[in-house]
Amino acid sequence: MTPRIPIVDCHCHIYPEKVAARAVAGIGAFYDTPMCMDGTKATLQREAAAAGITHSMIFSVATKPAQVRSINDFIASEVQMSGGTMTGLGAMHPDADDPAADMAHLLSLGLRGVKLHPDVQGFCIDDPRCMKIYALCEENGIPVLLHTGDARYDMSNPNRLRPMVEHFPALTVIAAHLGGYSVWDDAQAELCGLPNLYVDCSSSLPFMTDARAVELIRHWGADHVIFGTDYPMWVPKSEVDRFLSLGLTQEENEAILWRNAARLFRLDADMLRSAVR
Repeated sequence: MTPRIPIVDCHCHIYPEKVAARAVAGIGAFYDTPMCMDGTKATLQREAAAAGITHSMIFSVATKPAQVRSINDFIASEVQMSGGTMTGLGAMHPDADDPAADMAHLLSLGLRGVKLHPDVQGFCIDDPRCMKIYALCEENGIPVLLHTGDARYDMSNPNRLRPMVEHFPALTVIAAHLGGYSVWDDAQAELCGLPNLYVDCSSSLPFMTDARAVELIRHWGADHVIFGTDYPMWVPKSEVDRFLSLGLTQEENEAILWRNAARLFRLDADMLRSAVR
């Protein structure tokens, strides 16, 4: 049974309807994994409601610098039309001509952070090209959510993440997929003692036992973990049910399902509570 507390899904990719099918197929091919959902906002809203999710953090990834502004305009528009059920993160790209202008644009749209995917965008987390993006996020007090980890590559793995996090101690860094998709042992070993590092639990729980998931969550500490479904990869209700099956304490559940997200993304806690059905 879904608890009567807010649930914030902090990891949702959405796409314009005219390109959603192609974008979702591309993700599925990249990970050699069948995708469960269609990647549209309408489906996300319907599935979130069915799962008891009260708020969704939405974003998309710019594979080319020229896509940054149009993606951010699209995400901001979808947030505006969501009836208060969504908040957006902005796209950036390390090869953009004027990252400061791109940052000013996404902030002017009301976006609350930046989402980067090194493996898809073709850069390493510690690539010098990215330092300006991290510095701008730190300067403007917004978090950066990074896809982290992949045993097939060495672009976003924990060994590259740690130096960056240490170099920007005032930057809030969120490492997706419990710190390292498919390299969770490395993440646990490498990424300890970093107070400005948070993780989300998206695309992780299906690949491990409940006991291992609880071990990793408590390694990070419930105050440094946020919930995410990685829509459209998984069915949101299945991800909520997986999380609730872990047997965490009520205090841990509340921290991970909504309190940490409200703090990191400056969400209105009263509005989140009022949305609980």
